[in-house]
Amino acid sequence: MALVLGIESSCDETAVALVDSDRCIVAQRIASQDAEHAPFGGVVPEIAARAHAERLAPMIDGVLTDANIALTDCDAIAATAGPGLIGGVMVGLVSAKALAMATDIPLIAVNHLEGHALSPRLADESIDFPYALLLVSGGHCQILRVEGVGQYRRLATTIDDALGEAFDKTAKILKLGFPGGPAVERKAMEGNPRAVPLPRPMVGSGEPHFSFAGLKSAVLRAHESGRYEVADIAASFQQAAVDCVTDRLRIALRSMTSVDTLVVAGGVAANATVRGALEKLAADHGMRFAAPPPALCTDNAAMIAWAGIERLGQSDPLDISARPRWPLDPEAEPVRGAGVKA
Repeated sequence: MALVLGIESSCDETAVALVDSDRCIVAQRIASQDAEHAPFGGVVPEIAARAHAERLAPMIDGVLTDANIALTDCDAIAATAGPGLIGGVMVGLVSAKALAMATDIPLIAVNHLEGHALSPRLADESIDFPYALLLVSGGHCQILRVEGVGQYRRLATTIDDALGEAFDKTAKILKLGFPGGPAVERKAMEGNPRAVPLPRPMVGSGEPHFSFAGLKSAVLRAHESGRYEVADIAASFQQAAVDCVTDRLRIALRSMTSVDTLVVAGGVAANATVRGALEKLAADHGMRFAAPPPALCTDNAAMIAWAGIERLGQSDPLDISARPRWPLDPEAEPVRGAGVKA
């Protein structure tokens, strides 16, 4: 049985986990930085990197102690090498390099997005390739066809903001607190999702790409108008986002053949309303719906360790660089108007 140590530090969660090839999370620890970033209403990169540097080494020791094993019992060390906030990524990757060099254990540099993309297979061994993937997080919003490990074909991306960012900015506008996604979801439960007339950017267009910048601006205008209750704005925003996502997926699924499973992954996949809408969409298309449990949707090291399990037999040189941007499909054509997050 193979055992991999995973390290995740791409944003504001410091995480370490041990995962074996039987899909068992042997031990894991996650340190949140919510309290540090809450006064700013968003993640401050310098604060995040400093917190990773302070917490990572004790957490690695703690996970090994929890599992009652030595580092030399591991078959590989997997660490996020990008994309993400470069300071935090460097902290995790450099730590993994040091451990790999000291123990002569293989280093596996993991694309953070691949960690999300493969996380449903950690939770459910019946999920096989190929599958359709909606990857929705704070920094990314993409539709991909997943052919296998390292084999991704991007069918759609955002031309401006990611859905998770739109949730976070909405929470900031409405003064709902940090982290924003869960705060908007909680407040939306109190509101009427049809009370505020918000736009559905790109809905009805023939291409499957996303756009959320206009929706954020409309939320700001609705709030500043003073005409609507905060709960109604939150609920209407969430419904508009769901309508955009399901419409874009319908377009993308038309071009996917020999795919019978729709998978959603990433932080926004923890949103119950989003999951419910996608489950219905999958059923409408005669597809199976799959999503990792909420704990595996947000940033975590178990998914990074699992990506290492999926890539066992491969290794990366110790001089590999951290990458602030790292597309899953580097061959995808640039989308007109898309920014660096595409």
